[in-house]
Amino acid sequence: MEHSTKFFWVLVVCMVAMAHQATAVETPKGKNLIEKVCTLSATRNLCVQVLSSDPLRSPNADLRDLAIISLRVAATNASGILGETKILIDDDSLSPDVQQGLADCKETILDAESQLEDTIAALLIDTKTDTRLWLKAALAAIDTCDASIPGDDDVLSVQSVIFRKLCNIAITVSRLLLHPIKL
Repeated sequence: MEHSTKFFWVLVVCMVAMAHQATAVETPKGKNLIEKVCTLSATRNLCVQVLSSDPLRSPNADLRDLAIISLRVAATNASGILGETKILIDDDSLSPDVQQGLADCKETILDAESQLEDTIAALLIDTKTDTRLWLKAALAAIDTCDASIPGDDDVLSVQSVIFRKLCNIAITVSRLLLHPIKL
């Protein structure tokens, strides 16, 4: 009788372990996660390129890592726009209105860059709701920048379009952090 009781408990433990293993869903990481996340992005190819850009983090990245990667790329882009703006402010061939708009734009881009850094900090201390607020503020800053330069085809329009796309990739990833779905 003792032998059959032991056998019964071993059988129960095995069945529980198998049931647990069957219900455990392996969360994708790295390239698989990047591919799945980017199917939700309006700019799929750019998304894959951005999220794969960190040779150290990308191969084993989870959602938080991908959010940080996308934010760092957007912050780098904002720095590039800022550099271009500083150069253009001193371009004497531009009208005074455009130069003043660029000076105003410089301030808002500095804000956007700072807001992206705040977004990364919010992610690092795991305050996911602040993440979306800072991202929205960064997008509002680039909108303000565009509005401050007269004309429809301003000198920074191409860079601001790219910046918006990068921020939207970060929003896609951060949305998944806040509202996980099965990927």
